[in-house]
Amino acid sequence: MSDTIQDGLPRVTLKPRRALPFFSRHPWVFAGAVERVDDHATAGSEVTVFSHDGEFIARGLYNPDSNLQVRLYSWDAERALDESFWSQRLDEAIDLRSRLFTEAGKQPACRLVFSEGDGISGLTVDRYDDWLLMQITSRALYERRETFIDLLQSKLQPRGIWLRTEKGIREAEGLVQDDGLVAGKEPPRPLFIEENGLRFGVDVVEGQKTGYYFDQRDNRRAVAQYVRGRRVLDLHCYTGGFSIAAARLGGAHEVIGVDSSAPAITMATENAVMNEVADRVHFEKADSARKLAELNGAGETFDVIILDPPKMARHRKGVESALKAYTAMNREAMKALTPGGILVSCSCSGLVSREQFKEAIAKAALQTGKNVQILESRGQATDHPVSIFCPESDYLTCLICRVV
Repeated sequence: MSDTIQDGLPRVTLKPRRALPFFSRHPWVFAGAVERVDDHATAGSEVTVFSHDGEFIARGLYNPDSNLQVRLYSWDAERALDESFWSQRLDEAIDLRSRLFTEAGKQPACRLVFSEGDGISGLTVDRYDDWLLMQITSRALYERRETFIDLLQSKLQPRGIWLRTEKGIREAEGLVQDDGLVAGKEPPRPLFIEENGLRFGVDVVEGQKTGYYFDQRDNRRAVAQYVRGRRVLDLHCYTGGFSIAAARLGGAHEVIGVDSSAPAITMATENAVMNEVADRVHFEKADSARKLAELNGAGETFDVIILDPPKMARHRKGVESALKAYTAMNREAMKALTPGGILVSCSCSGLVSREQFKEAIAKAALQTGKNVQILESRGQATDHPVSIFCPESDYLTCLICRVV
């Protein structure tokens, strides 16, 4: 065994018959798989992980206060998790985006670093013009935040870097962090980005998640192909991405967008004006489920309905209730569709598999006596790459369906 892995790093030993996923490079070691941890391991420590039989598996970062107790990063016993390691991972992520977005002289708005998808579990970085939006969901990475900030500044020279906190991170990681500027100048509010030839205002300071949902970029363009001359209902519309694409790119006759966030509705309305579709797109602040029930009660029908709700399951114990909610939501949408109408149904719950989501829609179809044909089964945009070793990174399902 190499001397390098005997260099004083705390050692994490797994329970019998629990090592296979980690030999297969899954990056998440939950507490239930851990048999013992060296006493000198502390929150944020780099650790070496071994099987019950004493075989080296990987290097990772330890958090005793999280159920996700170790995040794995290097399966090379000789490769320490130092600044050069993180620098190489960032270079690989940045190089991928430069290949995906090739317009000369442009810094495209995109997801620059996608956590497990880019081999840096717990770090997300979005690029908005000359600003970066950084989100850290790992306590150990948060303790190394200055390293990442310095590396991002040296590689990309942004005008500023803003840190955002994900909902529930205090409970999940024992991590207390405040949103705010961590480098350079504060971003303007709103920032403006381009997507599919459209222009959108984005509030990276107070908008949902990191301000904008880049993951649906390609799906918004795809859905626009089904809406020409149609009446469209866009539920959980946020700042109008699907709605405005439907009207401007797809030629929809009328679009109604619904969201419970007043700031999102204000931004969506401004985006509609900016993209010259305000005469055909109307936004309304309301609870999407209640609004859909109200529309059904009034006998309103639509040719196309888009369902893009927020994450419904944050933990495995929440999957069952999420599936029930997806069934109910799709059932009510099917009732409001004209015969042969298009249902666009999305799930961003990574713990809900594509097959489970399809089963939820199948239940909705049975409950309404409808026949559903899946025309397209889509996922997240390419700047959200899926790690072949981490199925959970394939988190977005977008089904474009015909309902008869």
